Amino acid sequence: MGSQASTMWPGAMPPREKLLNHGAAALSDVELLAIFLRTGLPGLHVIQLAEQLLRQFGSLYHLMSADHQVFCSQKGLGNASCAQLQAISKLAFRFFSSHLAQENAMLNPRITQHYLQSLLAHHEREVFLVLFLDNQHRVIRHQEMFAGTISSVVVHPREIVRAALKANAAAIILAHNHPSGKAEPSHADRVITEQVINACLLLKIRVLDHLVIGRGECVSFAERGWL
Repeated sequence: MGSQASTMWPGAMPPREKLLNHGAAALSDVELLAIFLRTGLPGLHVIQLAEQLLRQFGSLYHLMSADHQVFCSQKGLGNASCAQLQAISKLAFRFFSSHLAQENAMLNPRITQHYLQSLLAHHEREVFLVLFLDNQHRVIRHQEMFAGTISSVVVHPREIVRAALKANAAAIILAHNHPSGKAEPSHADRVITEQVINACLLLKIRVLDHLVIGRGECVSFAERGWL
């Protein structure tokens, strides 16, 4: 693969060597997918195959969450590739879950965001979820509190407070998905956040963030200074 990749990208380092030298964060989605695929097809280099698949599915997220039949119908993919990708996805989720159970969820907000994306991004209807945290901001558990239609969900602040008390939580992180794929918060999202904050204030439960999850994107109220 090395010489062929170098021919395709003169002066560039093949993906596997690039990962070993610079870390996985330095690789593009195409390069990461190429490492997973390992080989291309007759007349089609693995890099070209990776690019073609990402174009067809639209993104790495859509590829990894594709219907099994649609996934396996693509040249270069099949049951084995599907099983491997599903295993990678579940492994990543369990990594994020174990990380948040042991460390402060606010010290690495990207880990928290990835964890919530893995929980919510696949839902076809709006789901409102709450992370319950201890006094060191480690995740005690998560709970899907409310579910709604494709475009809206009714949230009851009192139910969130009741669940927080039951979990003996010192803080919470709110999250919900936008099935449309666009993560930009609505006016209603901001209003309900204020209502939950006010309800929690009475019992000294902190609302650390509200994350809106889209398809491959996420908006944090805390990062925007809205809390």
